[in-house]
Amino acid sequence: MSAVKVWLNSYLKLFTVPISYITFTNILEILILALLVYNVLLWIKNTKAWTLLKGIMVLICFVSVVYILRMDTLKFIVRQAIDIAIMAALVIFQPELRRALEQLGEKQIVASLIPIIDTNREVSERFSDKTVNEIVKAASEMSKVKTGALMVIEQNIRLDEYERTGIVLDSVVTSQLLINIFEHNTPLHDGAVIIKGNRITSATCYLPLSDNMMLSKELGTRHRAGVGISEVTDSMTVIVSEETGNISIAYKGELKRNVPADVLKEQLIILQNKSTAPKKFKFWKGWNKNEA
Repeated sequence: MSAVKVWLNSYLKLFTVPISYITFTNILEILILALLVYNVLLWIKNTKAWTLLKGIMVLICFVSVVYILRMDTLKFIVRQAIDIAIMAALVIFQPELRRALEQLGEKQIVASLIPIIDTNREVSERFSDKTVNEIVKAASEMSKVKTGALMVIEQNIRLDEYERTGIVLDSVVTSQLLINIFEHNTPLHDGAVIIKGNRITSATCYLPLSDNMMLSKELGTRHRAGVGISEVTDSMTVIVSEETGNISIAYKGELKRNVPADVLKEQLIILQNKSTAPKKFKFWKGWNKNEA
């Protein structure tokens, strides 16, 4: 018990620091750490790491008890196991860490912190209006006759590694071709189609399956593959169910089920990233609109 009292006294002394010793740098460090911890917890909650966090907390409590009670043998074992535990964590959370870094790279941090600079550049549309209409038409027609389909639409992250698992097509996107690819008992109907710009680059592609435990158990391999590719890339996947004929959209690890054709078209138009007017350099955002 004496060791516990000593630890508590040393811990409580941390809260008796005079106000005069607190500087602006200390406050800034506290804010950065709070923001960092909040984002890490939010990331953990949205991944499978949330289920593993409970086990990690139990281990932390166990290690704390070991150090408080000064159990030398167990302390030696813990010190030897720390390096192995770090390597194991990197291996276990490799997909989540990769996606987190990709999301960090996608954010325009400079533009959000320094409003003097407008880093937005004029970006040409990813695909044409004709391609949007062809995809919507194909999904609607296949939905009526309950033909299963899986169409992956590439954005910024290239899908070359998944294209290599299929058969190269390099064809213009048309509803007739998409319907024919996913027709039952045809050589190309099994697997996913990858669409890059206005062209179908590959068919019968294999996609990574999602291990998200929150997905409904009634969903099959097609839906899990659609969600899986959206978790590791920024692509959007259009899925047509073979059992119900419902259209679903997988994007950023989330699945929207039973999507009407007009909603699908709206999502594709957003993904299209079409520029309506050339962007001009602005010294201060909102300057022309007299925004504060």
